Amino acid sequence: MKVDLLKYMSDRLQKDCAKVKEPGPVITISREYGCPAKRISQKLTEELTRKMFVKGKDIEWKYITKEIMSESAKELELDPAKIQYVFQYEQKSLLDDILTAHSTKYYKSDRRIRNTIAKVIRNISSEGNTIIVGRGGVAIAHDIPKSLHINLEAPLEWRALRTSAKFDLSIEDAEQYALDIDRKRKQFREFFEGKNTDYTRFDIIFNCMTLSIDEIVSIIIRAAEIRKLI
Repeated sequence: MKVDLLKYMSDRLQKDCAKVKEPGPVITISREYGCPAKRISQKLTEELTRKMFVKGKDIEWKYITKEIMSESAKELELDPAKIQYVFQYEQKSLLDDILTAHSTKYYKSDRRIRNTIAKVIRNISSEGNTIIVGRGGVAIAHDIPKSLHINLEAPLEWRALRTSAKFDLSIEDAEQYALDIDRKRKQFREFFEGKNTDYTRFDIIFNCMTLSIDEIVSIIIRAAEIRKLI
């Protein structure tokens, strides 16, 4: 039987492409310290899932934050406690790195740990219907077409008041603490894509002092609809 080879290859290619799921949709949420990222992510997850149900799609959205550490540790075959310092935006000194490398056969460098974190976040982002909270998500998932990147910010004084009440700190100490965490988070993002690059920029920036959680969630959902994430 004569076979049209070109047609066969074309049909085969189309079938293979159909099997490959387009990565996403994914929403990343970065934040300045003291902004209510968790509450916004929880509300957004609920509303996105409800939206999909109304549209007749049984698709559940989820938000990911602490799970990234567990998955990264599993990938590295380490106890999560061994890589917790990275998620607290800390780095080993050169001396600590050398001593650790000689004292344990399970040594993993900072770079390998962070690259593994990036791999885990990328895989989770590609699976889709996911909100990534922090962890450099904007730098890692920026090139996924079905993605939306959010940053939460607010005046330092407002964030310091919240931090002061939460940890019983003076306003001055709360301000310094917030600034220190902000700096470490920025360095964490820059590790993945370099300093001052377009890949660590955001699609939408919200002022958490002037906008309510419900307002922020509503705007994100509308943006997700416009970008055809839902």
